[in-house]
Amino acid sequence: MITLALSKGRIFEETTPLLVRAGITPAEDPERSRKLIIATSDPGVRLVVVRASDVPTYVQYGAAEAGIAGKDILLEHGAQWGDVGIAQPLDLGIGRCRLCVAVPDGFDYANAVRRGARLRVATKYVACAREFFAAKGVHVDLIKLYGSMELAPLAGLADAIVDLVSTGSTLRANRLVEVEEIVAISSRLIVNGAALKLKRAELMPLIEKLEAAVGATA
Repeated sequence: MITLALSKGRIFEETTPLLVRAGITPAEDPERSRKLIIATSDPGVRLVVVRASDVPTYVQYGAAEAGIAGKDILLEHGAQWGDVGIAQPLDLGIGRCRLCVAVPDGFDYANAVRRGARLRVATKYVACAREFFAAKGVHVDLIKLYGSMELAPLAGLADAIVDLVSTGSTLRANRLVEVEEIVAISSRLIVNGAALKLKRAELMPLIEKLEAAVGATA
């Protein structure tokens, strides 16, 4: 039995068509079901529904042999806890967006960086932001928030934010502008390294079927 860790929301919605094309149809809709472990049409695969930020942890420690997570989650997890024991065999090409720095319209970010100003930056991606600004030699005070990131500059809490951006419409609606892209994001299939060796005969067909499903949408 292979346990595949997934999170509710957009990633699950975009993953479901890939799973169906791979012959893995969830027996229940996790958005409606109270069950956290869901059977599928494939008797050898079950789904475990967890928070997005917990997917790498379940895979790293072997509670799930595989999982699907955004690159943003994987980068943050790796920066904090290390990604030892996690393989990333497949980019699923879904959940595409970018992790960016954004500031209020009219704020001279380039000049502030050039003169060495210390910036207050609000983000839930604290580890990624710390690495990014440290590599640039920019001094920042990081403020961890869990939502409504765009409010932080408007309320005077922060000079800038680091957050995921897709279309940019939310930024524009709140008079913010994107000033730097940190990294492009998409969702990845991740696999526990030990399971890849011990359960290779069960995992490889799953990986290959998902790879074929991704190829069919390219």
